[in-house]
Amino acid sequence: MASITIRNLPDSILSRIRTISELEKRSLNSELLLLIERGLSVETERVKESSMISKESQIKLWESLSGEWEDERSTSEIIDDIYAARTMGRDINL
Repeated sequence: MASITIRNLPDSILSRIRTISELEKRSLNSELLLLIERGLSVETERVKESSMISKESQIKLWESLSGEWEDERSTSEIIDDIYAARTMGRDINL
Protein backbone atom coordinates (compact mmCIF):
# COMPACT_ATOMS: atom_id res chain seq x y z
CA MET A 1 0.00 0.00 0.00
CA ALA A 2 1.08 3.53 -0.67
CA SER A 3 2.00 6.07 1.96
CA ILE A 4 1.52 9.82 1.80
CA THR A 5 2.73 12.80 3.78
CA ILE A 6 0.37 15.67 4.47
CA ARG A 7 2.17 18.97 4.77
CA ASN A 8 0.89 22.19 6.33
CA LEU A 9 -1.92 20.44 8.20
CA PRO A 10 -3.36 23.05 10.58
CA ASP A 11 -3.05 22.14 14.25
CA SER A 12 -6.77 22.70 14.76
CA ILE A 13 -7.66 20.04 12.17
CA LEU A 14 -5.15 17.55 13.55
CA SER A 15 -6.52 18.16 17.03
CA ARG A 16 -10.08 17.49 15.86
CA ILE A 17 -9.03 14.28 14.11
CA ARG A 18 -7.14 13.13 17.21
CA THR A 19 -10.18 13.82 19.39
CA ILE A 20 -12.47 11.84 17.09
CA SER A 21 -10.01 8.95 16.87
CA GLU A 22 -9.78 8.78 20.67
CA LEU A 23 -13.55 8.93 21.09
CA GLU A 24 -14.05 6.22 18.47
CA LYS A 25 -11.13 4.16 19.84
CA ARG A 26 -9.33 4.10 16.52
CA SER A 27 -5.74 4.88 15.66
CA LEU A 28 -5.04 8.24 14.07
CA ASN A 29 -4.17 6.46 10.82
CA SER A 30 -7.42 4.45 10.83
CA GLU A 31 -9.43 7.59 11.55
CA LEU A 32 -7.76 9.47 8.69
CA LEU A 33 -8.44 6.61 6.27
CA LEU A 34 -12.08 6.52 7.34
CA LEU A 35 -12.48 10.29 6.96
CA ILE A 36 -10.88 10.21 3.51
CA GLU A 37 -13.10 7.32 2.43
CA ARG A 38 -16.26 9.06 3.66
CA GLY A 39 -15.23 12.35 2.07
CA LEU A 40 -14.51 10.65 -1.26
CA SER A 41 -17.88 8.95 -1.17
CA VAL A 42 -19.69 12.26 -0.67
CA GLU A 43 -17.52 14.08 -3.22
CA THR A 44 -17.95 11.34 -5.83
CA GLU A 45 -21.74 11.59 -5.52
CA ARG A 46 -21.60 15.38 -5.78
CA VAL A 47 -19.45 15.28 -8.90
CA LYS A 48 -21.63 12.60 -10.46
CA GLU A 49 -24.81 14.59 -9.79
CA SER A 50 -23.34 17.86 -11.03
CA SER A 51 -22.11 16.28 -14.27
CA MET A 52 -25.47 14.71 -15.07
CA ILE A 53 -27.73 16.54 -17.47
CA SER A 54 -31.43 16.57 -16.69
CA LYS A 55 -33.82 14.86 -19.07
CA GLU A 56 -35.28 18.24 -20.03
CA SER A 57 -31.83 19.63 -20.85
CA GLN A 58 -31.02 16.57 -22.94
CA ILE A 59 -34.23 17.00 -24.91
CA LYS A 60 -33.46 20.69 -25.54
CA LEU A 61 -29.95 19.82 -26.73
CA TRP A 62 -31.24 17.16 -29.12
CA GLU A 63 -33.95 19.50 -30.40
CA SER A 64 -31.36 22.20 -31.08
CA LEU A 65 -29.32 19.70 -33.11
CA SER A 66 -32.34 18.37 -34.97
CA GLY A 67 -32.15 19.15 -38.66
CA GLU A 68 -28.58 20.47 -38.39
CA TRP A 69 -26.79 17.36 -39.62
CA GLU A 70 -25.37 17.72 -43.10
CA ASP A 71 -23.94 14.80 -44.97
CA GLU A 72 -23.43 14.01 -48.62
CA ARG A 73 -24.00 10.29 -48.04
CA SER A 74 -27.37 8.63 -48.34
CA THR A 75 -29.08 7.20 -45.27
CA SER A 76 -28.14 3.68 -46.38
CA GLU A 77 -24.49 4.67 -46.74
CA ILE A 78 -24.45 6.21 -43.27
CA ILE A 79 -26.00 3.09 -41.77
CA ASP A 80 -23.50 0.87 -43.61
CA ASP A 81 -20.64 3.01 -42.29
CA ILE A 82 -21.95 2.72 -38.74
CA TYR A 83 -22.19 -1.07 -39.00
CA ALA A 84 -18.72 -1.29 -40.57
CA ALA A 85 -17.20 0.72 -37.71
CA ARG A 86 -18.64 -1.51 -34.99
CA THR A 87 -16.49 -4.01 -33.17
CA MET A 88 -17.54 -7.38 -31.93
CA GLY A 89 -18.77 -7.24 -28.38
CA ARG A 90 -18.45 -9.87 -25.73
CA ASP A 91 -20.55 -13.02 -25.84
CA ILE A 92 -23.52 -13.05 -23.52
CA ASN A 93 -26.00 -15.75 -22.65
CA LEU A 94 -29.54 -14.77 -21.81
